[in-house]
Amino acid sequence: MIAYSSKIVNESSINLSKLIKLLGISRSKYYVWIHKADELNHHNGKISKQHWITPDEESAIVNFARSHIGSHRYYWQDGYRRIAFMGMDADKFACSPSSVYRVLRKSGLLNKWQINGKSSKGTGFKQPRKPQQEWHTDIKFVVIGGIFYYLISILDGYSRYVVHHELRVNMKEYDVTLVVQRALEKFPLARPKLISDNGSQYKAREFGEYLKSVELQHVRTSPSYPQSNGKIERFHRSIQQECVNTTSMINLEDTRKQIDNYIDHYNNHRLHSALNYLPPVDYFTGQAEEKLNARKEKMAAAKEKRKIYWVEENNVA
Repeated sequence: MIAYSSKIVNESSINLSKLIKLLGISRSKYYVWIHKADELNHHNGKISKQHWITPDEESAIVNFARSHIGSHRYYWQDGYRRIAFMGMDADKFACSPSSVYRVLRKSGLLNKWQINGKSSKGTGFKQPRKPQQEWHTDIKFVVIGGIFYYLISILDGYSRYVVHHELRVNMKEYDVTLVVQRALEKFPLARPKLISDNGSQYKAREFGEYLKSVELQHVRTSPSYPQSNGKIERFHRSIQQECVNTTSMINLEDTRKQIDNYIDHYNNHRLHSALNYLPPVDYFTGQAEEKLNARKEKMAAAKEKRKIYWVEENNVA
């Protein structure tokens, strides 16, 4: 059509504008034809777009996902978003979570990470703007062989980093005081606000006097609004689901070792959905912005590679 139109214009007195009008098409449509003049006609076939992920990227996503199913007892709950960012950080691929979702669904892998239950996040609680502003503390029961032990944890409210924890045989005021003291010894310059529930240990007069001596402000959550201490409660739920429920623990010493291993994984490797799918250590140490910028650069580079791939693929087809 383009060649025929050019021939008419060159061999007659009809100008291009009049010819386009006689053909009954718009000027923009005519120039679209010119732009596509050298391309193959796919006859309404599925033409690859430049933003589509490549077959190599699909394979990389599937292989990476399969390598994390059952390969580590902490990864059984990793959803497609976490897989997307884990793969990007490991330089295996650079694809958006939505693309990873489509590939996993197509491969029948998506249901490996289905988790029941709904989120019930609280609202209205003012969030800290940097590490060491707020520490959350709570006590969790851990039952091993019918014996009750008590996991006392302290978690940084900004980064969700577990600054200190101990599995103890008692949960008295002395035990709580000792855990807080050891956390402060790790970070001697920190003077955060300490947030706890209304447990008797945290309401004890001796504990209050101790906090005054180390110049820590203490805030106890309202009985009608426990969500303000929900960060550490969510951590305790994670350690129950991903460690205690899935790990064989023999005795107190072994249990402490298993919990230590999990918290190391939680702090330094496990991607947190509330932290842009970065591990808590990146926010605790101030590396989060650098990691997020690196991801953006990887996504941009991958996008350019896709453009080149699909242009070449369409020209070959």
